[in-house]
Amino acid sequence: MSTPTESPSPSSPDETTPDTTGPGHTPIATKPTSDDPVAPADVSADDDLSADERALLVDNLRFVLDGRWRSVRDTVRENSNRADLLPDPSLTLDEARERILGIMRELASQGFAAAGFAADHGGTGDIGASITAIEMLGYADLSLMVKAGVQWGLFGGAVENLGTERHHQKYVPGIIDLDILGCFAMTETGHGSNVQALETTATYDRDTREFVIHSPTPSSRKDYIGGAAKHARYAAVFAQLITGGPDEEPTGRGVHCFVVPIRDEDGTDLPGITTSDCGYKGGLAGVDNGRIMFDQVRVPAENLLNRYADVAEDGTYSSPIENENRRFFTMLGTLIRGRVSVAATAGAAGRKALTLATRYGLIRKQFEAPEGTDEITVMDYLGHQRKLLPLIAKSYAIAFAQNEITAELHEVQSGAADDSDAGRQRQLEGQAAGLKAYATWHASHAINVSREACGGAGYLDENQLSIIRGDIDVFTTFEGDNTVMTQLIAKELLSAYSEDVQGLSAGGWVKFIAGMARDMVAEKTAVRQVVQTLLDSSDEDTEKSALTNRGTQIRLFRNREDHLVRTCAQRLRRALDDDNDAFDVFNNAQDHLLKVGHAHIERVVLEAFIEAIENCDSRSAAELLGKVCDLFVYSALEADLSWFMMHRHISVERAKAVRRGVNELCQELRPHARTLVDAFGVPEELLRAPMLVNG
Repeated sequence: MSTPTESPSPSSPDETTPDTTGPGHTPIATKPTSDDPVAPADVSADDDLSADERALLVDNLRFVLDGRWRSVRDTVRENSNRADLLPDPSLTLDEARERILGIMRELASQGFAAAGFAADHGGTGDIGASITAIEMLGYADLSLMVKAGVQWGLFGGAVENLGTERHHQKYVPGIIDLDILGCFAMTETGHGSNVQALETTATYDRDTREFVIHSPTPSSRKDYIGGAAKHARYAAVFAQLITGGPDEEPTGRGVHCFVVPIRDEDGTDLPGITTSDCGYKGGLAGVDNGRIMFDQVRVPAENLLNRYADVAEDGTYSSPIENENRRFFTMLGTLIRGRVSVAATAGAAGRKALTLATRYGLIRKQFEAPEGTDEITVMDYLGHQRKLLPLIAKSYAIAFAQNEITAELHEVQSGAADDSDAGRQRQLEGQAAGLKAYATWHASHAINVSREACGGAGYLDENQLSIIRGDIDVFTTFEGDNTVMTQLIAKELLSAYSEDVQGLSAGGWVKFIAGMARDMVAEKTAVRQVVQTLLDSSDEDTEKSALTNRGTQIRLFRNREDHLVRTCAQRLRRALDDDNDAFDVFNNAQDHLLKVGHAHIERVVLEAFIEAIENCDSRSAAELLGKVCDLFVYSALEADLSWFMMHRHISVERAKAVRRGVNELCQELRPHARTLVDAFGVPEELLRAPMLVNG
């Protein structure tokens, strides 16, 4: 597919001189410009464009948004442009579940899942395409995405990434074509985020060459497991492996994963297995979440997924990774595809909700103007613009960051990256955690705001928003609770990705940080040339550059992150030097840690947005994206103005300019609202809503 772009004439200055008026090239002001925060618009409003010109602008924006796997997006768009893929709230629980499984079988017959598995296992090995395809399901019924993600991403991913050839040959082809239905049994009633403390045991019996899977306590019950209530026949069970060699007492070796049959072909629980149904939930009616208890269930020794550890016939334990903590995190690191997919799909759901709300806002009218007789379109009210347009801008920013992390995951897991580069893998895991939290919190908020923006119409299931709101809710807590994920990225920054801190307790981690000789500063992601160029061209004193200057924007975000990382480390050290309990030190600084994580990921998202604009070949699309990026920056600064002012990174006058700037940018972008959401590329049949019948 060729890039849609306007081609300048041979005499166009675009071919010989750099564009110094577009985003990222704003001249540096010689004095603060707080009274004129937003540069004049250089983009024609939608009303000034012909239908063909607007369609081309939409195509150009969509091309940039779609990223590297745009052909996959187009294919899924074409195949999913069907209203029957929308959730049906009139179905019973059983009917909803069977419907989703039926659609999955249709997807399987079309080869939908093949990209997520290696070519020599029966797939095509295009990891980025696999994540992108799952993301696009976020425009349809979210139950479909979650159910597919459990089967092919979590269960299938565990077998593929933690197993070896014997498992690949036995299970993967059936996982791809749904002959083998499975679930991912990690979370327990008593332990979710703290996976290392799971209570389920897998004890090796050398006499029978079997593992005995057992739930020793009520809190060790596998809980909330997608597929466990009805459809799954197998489970990827995470349990504490216990084994010892001929001259050893049986010893706990940490959490490992086992393939465990849980039902026969008729759907009856196998001996020792007790499954139960979680029943109705806040959303995702088509996903059969359930619970599993194990009572001395025996499985063959070869059911241990043994890529990173194995047990010999005599019970001897071996692993290529000696350190238990490092081994555990290496195993979990191979499964981050699910976390990346959750962030991606949440982004899609948020974009769909904003599309519905924006289209409704462009046709809904309320109240007459003082001197008029016609009612005013609600999108013309600044208050309504402020509800939706900053969230649209943030959705663009997150989409660009998501494209980058999908590409990085593809490189790391497809073998294109050096397997020995543990730092790159660690950085990827941290970024995936941070973006998952940032994207899913945004999606939850954006969907709720979209629902409210549509008033009573938004509350009706027939208009989709109330259903999407219920379905998205759990995204903030599954595949990693968002607070834990944000804390994780902060800890990674403070420890500078040192392997020494992997798996440390809160107290151990604090002691490590306190004992380091140097001040901690943010461990930057790979330096982007465009970012460095923009920083070099801006004044280090952010008060002396226009807020629309990209270098100034980057510097403000980076300064906040660096300040937070440095002061957090100092706070931890001082508290520990006063002989305070290490856990209390950590706990008392948790608010600071969470702030570090948020600041870091927001800076990464901004830089991804800037990179996308730089790579945009269409001048008109780049100019419009520049305004959208400005709104993202201004609204992010506005949301955190108290911090920036408290720490003197922004003056009172500039703070006032930020608030005025959000208003001005909303008003400038209002004529482009339909173009901006149309560029998300949500299939029209998936936007069916009676409230839009006049749209």
